[in-house]
Amino acid sequence: MAALTEWKVPLSAQPRAEDYSYDLERALSSVVGLHSIIPPDGFTAETLGAERAGNGVLIDDGLVLTIGYLITEAATVWLHLGDGRVVEGHALALDQETGFGLVQALGPIDLPMLPIGSSRAAEIGERVVIGGAGGRTRSLAGRIAAKQEFAGYWEYVLNEAIFTSPAHPNWGGTALISPQGELIGIGSLQLERAREGKNEHLNMVVPIDLLPPILDDLRKFGRVNKPPRPWLGLYSTEIEDKIVAGGIAPKGPAARAELKTGDVILAVKGENVSSLAAFYRKVWALGQAGVEVPLTLYREGVTFDVRVNSSDRQKFLKAPRMH
Repeated sequence: MAALTEWKVPLSAQPRAEDYSYDLERALSSVVGLHSIIPPDGFTAETLGAERAGNGVLIDDGLVLTIGYLITEAATVWLHLGDGRVVEGHALALDQETGFGLVQALGPIDLPMLPIGSSRAAEIGERVVIGGAGGRTRSLAGRIAAKQEFAGYWEYVLNEAIFTSPAHPNWGGTALISPQGELIGIGSLQLERAREGKNEHLNMVVPIDLLPPILDDLRKFGRVNKPPRPWLGLYSTEIEDKIVAGGIAPKGPAARAELKTGDVILAVKGENVSSLAAFYRKVWALGQAGVEVPLTLYREGVTFDVRVNSSDRQKFLKAPRMH
């Protein structure tokens, strides 16, 4: 298996060992490269790609934590170690609510594990390292720019995501490392915000405090052992306090209910919604996957009601092959 594409973070942005009280090289050696292959007929192949690459973090013996979209429906996973070795992995678990994914290495990985810290204790302005596979030259010295709610168009909400600056160019699955040398988050996205008249690029990071309550379930069952949330298959965006359908998942619940791109969602079960987070939370409050979701829509000058029979998102995804 060939090495991942060669690139480096600019020298001026790389972390320097002397700036940290912990062993920086040892901590960064826990970050591995991740390369996954998804069947071309997979539900997410068209939107996320049939080949994905990013990072993962060794948190236990052979257990790698990453961001879930990198391994969703993966038939093959390869872990790239810093010394050039490549180890096959198994997509062990995926949690739709947090976005975490777990990969079990199928061969020995004699690397140090990165200890898990507390994302709740992290403070805005705090100096952190965003660690990528490949050590210091693929890692970034940064700071925590914000901690706040985040809502994603794919029916996803974090009560308090972590945002870091500057943005890591290969953010997926990166390790957010605290001043104590502990893992406090996993890189998910790159976003842009306007600040002081300029556009600033940030990484959105999933806080590590969401992992311990679900880790045992993920290891045992491959998902959290509780009823799944209702899923609509509706890719939404927030425009001037209005929720607009930006896309419809093929053959998903919204598609079956004949929702269309451009529809404006006005209310859930008669309760008005004006933000993505409020929209999703009202849907989830109706019950578990399979519950009927009454929506009020606006389309081409007409307001009308429609009922969507929700589903379990996981049922649309190919399960990882067993070894």
